[in-house]
Amino acid sequence: MATKSFVTFHIDQQMFGIEIERVREINRYLDITQVQQAPSYIRGLVNLRGQIVTVLDLGIRLGLAAREITSKSHNVILNALSSHNGDEARESRDTVGLLVDAIDDVVEVEENEIEPPPANIGELDGRFLTGVAKLNEGLLVILSGEKVLEKK
Repeated sequence: MATKSFVTFHIDQQMFGIEIERVREINRYLDITQVQQAPSYIRGLVNLRGQIVTVLDLGIRLGLAAREITSKSHNVILNALSSHNGDEARESRDTVGLLVDAIDDVVEVEENEIEPPPANIGELDGRFLTGVAKLNEGLLVILSGEKVLEKK
């Protein structure tokens, strides 16, 4: 049976995961510069070893409150995603980070244990979810890296 690996993290008390292939690195560098007139879910920019990274507040993006930066807060830096426009694929040079409350472990889940997301998981915006899996630690809500990064 095939397994998928997910980097897991918390927003409020809920555990989320994103496929490990989507994650470039995780860091605690949180000196975020705000961007004027950006959408509310864009927390700002960080300079990560000379590369400018756009940081999304994952709480706002998912329909929750803005994240409060604490000693446990982290940025989950995602790999650049390819975008497809008709037959033409192009690689995005934009590097994006997700501001999360706390980092958890990498977990492996059997593909047959991943269920479609329910219609309503609390106040979460369901368009960003690809599935859920029951773990010993609780419910893992699986995010779509592509959907979270879409402009709308």
